[in-house]
Amino acid sequence: MNYWLMKSEPEEFGIDDLKARPNQIEPWDGVRNYQARNMLRDAMQIGDQVFFYHSNCQVPGIVGIMEIARAGYPDDKAFDPNDKHFDPKSNADKPTWFRVDVTFVKKLSRTIPLTELKQQPALSDLALVRRGNRLSIMPVSSAQWAFILSLE
Repeated sequence: MNYWLMKSEPEEFGIDDLKARPNQIEPWDGVRNYQARNMLRDAMQIGDQVFFYHSNCQVPGIVGIMEIARAGYPDDKAFDPNDKHFDPKSNADKPTWFRVDVTFVKKLSRTIPLTELKQQPALSDLALVRRGNRLSIMPVSSAQWAFILSLE
């Protein structure tokens, strides 16, 4: 099993939105970064655990846990000219962009804020706390995963 962290702006789609979805499942689409796309397409597998991270908000931080319910498949929003994630260079025969389906596991008892995560020596290698890292999807080691859960 692999561990991940995926960011979303709570005003766009937050942990409560995922919890409220039918069967608590939702496609994680709209990713338009090649490095993150490669993780979606090639590395994420059913059963992988994911921290849900709220970004670009008053208190950015980890708010919940999701699970990969469907491994990477083409993001068809890239083919829809009426969608904000449309990419005219992507097509169904050779898709550029991919997505996964995630399912709600739990909401944490508290938000673990980015400021707190940055103060933890055990997390110094976590991509999230490294200066200049703006990826919306990143791997988390099993040791980092366990440590972050201990902060809850």
